[in-house]
Amino acid sequence: MTVSTILLVILILLLVGALPTWPHSAGWGYRPSGLIGLVLVVVLILLLMGAI
Repeated sequence: MTVSTILLVILILLLVGALPTWPHSAGWGYRPSGLIGLVLVVVLILLLMGAI
């Protein structure tokens, strides 16, 4: 497995975990998805620059 595949799997797991469908995460607001969006932007920039 390559590094980009591992990052993709981790991002997908984070996206599923940030969905506010479970009772304990209903009050979190937009923070988890905003953080994951920021991580996704950083990973996309690194992919475009060829660093990964």
